[in-house]
Amino acid sequence: MPPFPSCADPITSCWQASLELGFERRGESTILARREHRGPLRVQKALYPEGPRVCHAIVLHPPAGIAGGDQLDIRVDAAAASQALLTTPGAGKWYRSGGAQAAQRVHARVGAGATVEWLPQESIVFSGARAGMHTTVELEPGGCYVGVETICFGRRASGETFERGSLRLATDIRIDGRLVWRERGAIDGGSPLLASPIGLAGFSVCSTVLAAGAEVDAETLAACRRTASKEMGARCGVSALPQLFVGRYLGHSAEAAREWFVALWQCLRPTIIGREAAAPRIWNT
Repeated sequence: MPPFPSCADPITSCWQASLELGFERRGESTILARREHRGPLRVQKALYPEGPRVCHAIVLHPPAGIAGGDQLDIRVDAAAASQALLTTPGAGKWYRSGGAQAAQRVHARVGAGATVEWLPQESIVFSGARAGMHTTVELEPGGCYVGVETICFGRRASGETFERGSLRLATDIRIDGRLVWRERGAIDGGSPLLASPIGLAGFSVCSTVLAAGAEVDAETLAACRRTASKEMGARCGVSALPQLFVGRYLGHSAEAAREWFVALWQCLRPTIIGREAAAPRIWNT
């Protein structure tokens, strides 16, 4: 798949931002050993709400929204036996564009015996946005990954639907160089796919949970299947493949989608990460 377009309009002001984070295991602790940034992407400090073994980091994008032409690149490198959890301080907003494509690329490399959890809060794609989201995960043997991607189409509270614009999605996961998951999505504003039963079925919020690198046993899978949404009429389901778990959610409430993910995560994390779930405090603010 070719890379998402860069900022092609020389008249339009747009952000070119990158963030590179390197996590390492030192004794019984995971430390943020390397932190490099260009443009408005930051991590202020390493946090340890569940003890020194897991390093939490909050990825900040100070402009608070992504406009046409913005290009954000986030690279995470977790060295052998390190454990990192990354999230965001609030919902990401993809603003309408005058024509230029905006993109966010996340690339996570997970070393042997390491874990990375990429758990951003939801992304709100405004009508008229031209957005691209690309996630690439590379796992070495024994490495594990958990990620969530929740997308809200339009601003439902304001009565806005996704009538114009486009969203392009791409996710690749490799284990020891072998491709185990590849997904591509192309959703245009006003497309029949938004209402189609083989698409979003009329729902405005969709969420995907992916966990890779560890087997999900029958007991854990059964517990995940018992995890129901509190949102009336929402749909959710889970599947387990060799070294890969997939969860899907369709509804109208980002808050209900997050509650569903957290309940799912509480079931999965002891199996995938080897620890009980400890929700970042920023999710409650």
